[in-house]
Amino acid sequence: MEAQNLILRPLITEKATRLKEASNTICFEVARSANKIEIARAVQKLFGVKVESVRVANRAGKFKRMGRFAGRRKDWKKAYVRLAPDQKIEFFEGV
Repeated sequence: MEAQNLILRPLITEKATRLKEASNTICFEVARSANKIEIARAVQKLFGVKVESVRVANRAGKFKRMGRFAGRRKDWKKAYVRLAPDQKIEFFEGV
């Protein structure tokens, strides 16, 4: 699978920002079929950084209601990518 198809988007949340500052860890939403090795290679290829470790978490989609109609959001996978100490990725430079 292509690197662009594995890494869907970065997750910019309060927890992700705290992890980025404290332990140089970046959070991404990734394809559900991706494994740790593929995720590490994709991040190294796309951003040109050295990856130290990868942790993944499968997230279940939430049940939602709209009036009398019930639905469900899709399941998704989150990856915590820890970068080497001298590496960094800036998503919003100059903002």
